[in-house]
Amino acid sequence: MVPDVRTITAAEFPDWLRAKHTGFLQASTGTEQEAERRLPHTDLARTQGAFDGGRCVATFRSFAQELTVVGGATVPADAISNVTVSPTHRRRGLLNRMMATDLAAAKERGDVVATLIAAEYPIYGRYGFGPAAWTTEWEIDVPRAGLDPRWSGPSERDGGRIDLVSGADVRKLGPLLHDRLRARQHGAINRDARWWALNTGEIQPGPETWTEPFFAVYTNAAGEVDGLIVYRADANWGDAKQPLNRATVLGQIAVTPAAERALWHFVCSIDWITTVRSGYRAPDDLLPLLLPDPRAARVVTQADWLWVRVLDVVRALEARTYAVPGTLTLDIHDTTGLTVGRYRLEATASGATCTPTTSDADLALDVRELGTLYLGDESPARLAALGRVEELTPGAVATAEAMLRAGRRAWCPDMF
Repeated sequence: MVPDVRTITAAEFPDWLRAKHTGFLQASTGTEQEAERRLPHTDLARTQGAFDGGRCVATFRSFAQELTVVGGATVPADAISNVTVSPTHRRRGLLNRMMATDLAAAKERGDVVATLIAAEYPIYGRYGFGPAAWTTEWEIDVPRAGLDPRWSGPSERDGGRIDLVSGADVRKLGPLLHDRLRARQHGAINRDARWWALNTGEIQPGPETWTEPFFAVYTNAAGEVDGLIVYRADANWGDAKQPLNRATVLGQIAVTPAAERALWHFVCSIDWITTVRSGYRAPDDLLPLLLPDPRAARVVTQADWLWVRVLDVVRALEARTYAVPGTLTLDIHDTTGLTVGRYRLEATASGATCTPTTSDADLALDVRELGTLYLGDESPARLAALGRVEELTPGAVATAEAMLRAGRRAWCPDMF
C-alpha cells in the first residue's frame, strides 16, 4: 500500500514524535510527556506525517520565521524542521510529497523564502535549496593565546564592565540585544519568548535535568548592555593536579567590537580554563584576530549551515541591498514551477526593483543557486567556474560579483 501523507491530528502527535526520534536515531521513550510539552507550541496545520498501516513512518514540520537579508530588512520565511523518513520507508517519495505540499502552501501564504538546516548535504538541492550561510567553530588554546593571565576583561580606556547575571536577567535583556544583532547580521533569524525560556531554564527542554550555564553581560560606559555570552565549564584536572578545564560557549551576542573583544577575553581569563570552544560562529568572526596570537585558535568545524529556497523572486531581490548599482536579467530554472521565469533586477543607491521580463537573460541559473547567492555569501564567479551559473552576456558574472556580494559573511546563530 502507498503510505498516506497528510497533516497530523493531536492524537497522532506522540506517534509522530516517535517516528521523528527514529529518523534521527534517538531514543523514543517519554514521547507522551514530550507531546504534552510540545503540542501547545506546534502548528498541526503545518505538521505532516506519512502513515503506513496506521503507523507514522515519516515526519515534516514548518513554522513562521523572519530572516534578515543583506541590508538589514527582514522577509517572512517558511522554516522547515524535523524532517525524517524511517529506514524501512526510504526511497518511496515520501519527502518529495511532504516538501511539495509545504512549499506550495508557503508560496500561497506569501512567504518570500523557505529555510532549513540540513542534516545531510545532498538532499535539499533537488528541492531548490542552496547553502546560503556557513558556520565555523574554533578551539582556543588559552595558555598559547598571549592574553594577560591576570585579567583580560574590558580595558580601562573602554569604560565598560562585565557582570555575571541570572537566566531571569537574560530573559529581560536578551530579546532586545538579539534584535539589535539581527538588524545588522544578514542570515540571522528571530527568536520568540519560548526560545528564551527554553535556553535559560524557565521551561525544561526535556526529561533530562537542566544544567544552569553561566551568563555574563558586557555593559558599555553609557550603561547600555552591548553583549552577552553563555558558557558551561567541565571539571577536568590532570594527574599532577593541574587544571585542564574547558569552557564551551553556548552562545554569544555582541553588537559592538568592544563588546566582542571584552567577552572573548573574559571567557579566556577564567581561572582553571585552559581550552575554550567557541560554539558555532560566523566564518569571518573576529575571534581569532582578537587574540594576541591568532594561531592559538584552530578551526574544528567548518560546514554549511543555513539553506535558503527562494519562493518569490521579485520580493526576495527587492528586499535586500546591493554593493553597487547595476542591472541583471536572470533566467531562473525551477523544476517545481514556483519561481521559473526571467527577472530583471535593477539596483540603485536608493533601492532595488525586480520585474518579470521576456528580455534576453544575462545569467541562467537554477533556483538553488539563487538561494546560495541570496545572502551575499557565495561568489557568482565561483559558481560560474563550477558550471552552476551560465553567463549569457559577456561581463555579466563580473557584474553579479560586484552587485551581490556582501562585505561581511552571512551567519545564522541558531539551530532550528
